[in-house]
Amino acid sequence: MPMSRVSLLKGKSPEYLQALSDALHQALVDAYEVPLLDRFQVIHQHEANELVFNRNYLSHQDKPRSDDFVLIQITAGRQRSAATKQAFYQRLVSLLAASPGIRAEDVMVIINTTAAEDWSFSGGVMYDGVARYG
Repeated sequence: MPMSRVSLLKGKSPEYLQALSDALHQALVDAYEVPLLDRFQVIHQHEANELVFNRNYLSHQDKPRSDDFVLIQITAGRQRSAATKQAFYQRLVSLLAASPGIRAEDVMVIINTTAAEDWSFSGGVMYDGVARYG
């Protein structure tokens, strides 16, 4: 039951944003044990002075981040293993490279986990950890 927030610089087309959204969701389904219908995302495009990032800090293969930098914050309902997280990170950068064409160096991911009772999907009802699909 992850909820993802994606932050990037302004100026991307609706098609680019859709490809980014689709790649993120597909990686979650493929490698992070997320059901296909469990899709909740918020995408924020920011002015240059509203998304502050160091282009070189812990960058992959010492390649600087570009203006295509994307920060993905995932709030997940349960903990996954380190191996599952690593598989997800690799699947994500692979899909994002294919479409919309984001370099691995430009992808930063932060995952936080919560308990089931920290979620209410609708109706003011606390989630009890049981998936019900209608």
